[in-house]
Amino acid sequence: MMIGELMEKYPNLAEVLTNDYGFHCIGCMGATMETLEEGARVHGLNGKEISKMVTALNQLLTAKTGKK
Repeated sequence: MMIGELMEKYPNLAEVLTNDYGFHCIGCMGATMETLEEGARVHGLNGKEISKMVTALNQLLTAKTGKK
């Protein structure tokens, strides 16, 4: 999913992505052209770290919505 699309659907993740994962570019033009994985790699995360991030984000969304 593109970072910009992710922010449109789940704006509450912006703070987590910025503070916990260094995504200070959420509002930049690159956010519309990069997937979450691409952005994570640009910010220095490796495959294992990206998997952990995605799991954490999914858990956060599940906790807020009660849906899986």
